[in-house]
Amino acid sequence: MQVYLVGGAVRDELLGLPVSERDWCVVGATPAELESQGYRRVGRDFPVFLHPDTGEEYALARTERKTAAGYHGFQFDTSRDVSIEDDLGRRDLTINAMAKDRDGRLVDPFGGARDLDERVLRHVSDAFVEDPVRILRAARFAARFHPLGFRIAPETMALMRSMVAAGEVDALVPDRVWKETETALCGAHSRVFFETLRECGALGVVYPELDALFGVPQPARWHPEIDTGVHVMMVLDQAEKLSDDLEVRFAALVHDLGKGVTEKEKLPSHPGHERRSVELIRRLSGRLPVPRACRELAVIVAEYHTHCHRAFDLRAQTILKVLEGSDAFRRPGRFDKFLTACEADARGRKGLEDRDYPQAGLFRGALAAATAVETSEIAARHEAGRISEAIRRARLSAVRDFRRRLQPPRA
Repeated sequence: MQVYLVGGAVRDELLGLPVSERDWCVVGATPAELESQGYRRVGRDFPVFLHPDTGEEYALARTERKTAAGYHGFQFDTSRDVSIEDDLGRRDLTINAMAKDRDGRLVDPFGGARDLDERVLRHVSDAFVEDPVRILRAARFAARFHPLGFRIAPETMALMRSMVAAGEVDALVPDRVWKETETALCGAHSRVFFETLRECGALGVVYPELDALFGVPQPARWHPEIDTGVHVMMVLDQAEKLSDDLEVRFAALVHDLGKGVTEKEKLPSHPGHERRSVELIRRLSGRLPVPRACRELAVIVAEYHTHCHRAFDLRAQTILKVLEGSDAFRRPGRFDKFLTACEADARGRKGLEDRDYPQAGLFRGALAAATAVETSEIAARHEAGRISEAIRRARLSAVRDFRRRLQPPRA
């Protein structure tokens, strides 16, 4: 039995990056032999085991053969005679198709170390086309290693385009689409993930609502970048700078979806795009397993972000309406995420990336003023059926007083 360190751990070691987890490949063994040594089997589709002491994953070397469309259409061979080179040959990118033996010797049959040096993301073989998830992974690696100067090899991009044209991407299961998207959004330069999917044509399949935004004009007065798709990518950039929260970043990504379906005769204006965005977010979240917290924040941002931008022009009654509609009194933490996403939207515009956003301060102050209202005292003085309205009047008065004291921002 031979054991090899494989995949990302080898790649990151060679790049000088910290290694967060290690995966191992076992050659020349059977499931029974590993189990007799205390390894615990966890794999369903193919044999994967957890080490009895370290808990790290050990998988039997395997080859795979395509038997049907999509992610699950494979037949695996994990027999004793599968070599480490055979196992590496089934992997997606050359930089992920390297191994190290127990003595630290590098096994690199496909030139992964060379491609690391040249900063190239290249497919291992034409078997790449057999698994549509590899398109998502290539896009995610393009985003992750963007700061290091990595690029997708032209022949790999051509292969990805051919997969889209052949309909392979149509077979992607929602869970895998969201999992790769979530990983990309939680990292840096996630815009590269979506731009790569657009370059190969996959964005229009997995995220048609996003793809529809590119090429749609906006008023130059408010959006010097003009293109809505470009604006959304800029907003995503700003969200990454302001927060590492997945909910904020997802809300930034989808807040303007309604602009992709604006009637052409109304362009470049987008009246009513807020409500259309809410509908499309709900549709997208029904198609993919988007976490409830992400969906709820995204809906609030889509519906109220233009109110937030116009904070200093709003009446106290409208400010209170936003606080109530966003459930800010019961969920102030989420409301703060709402303000962060709105700030990212305001800064996600050409030449305005460093602008101040005093609107967030206004809404935070208005929420603090309204929250300071003593609801228990009001409840004690009113009949049950009139308590809610009495509290609302008191909160409105508090917001109005706060609004009067607030100095408008300098032009």
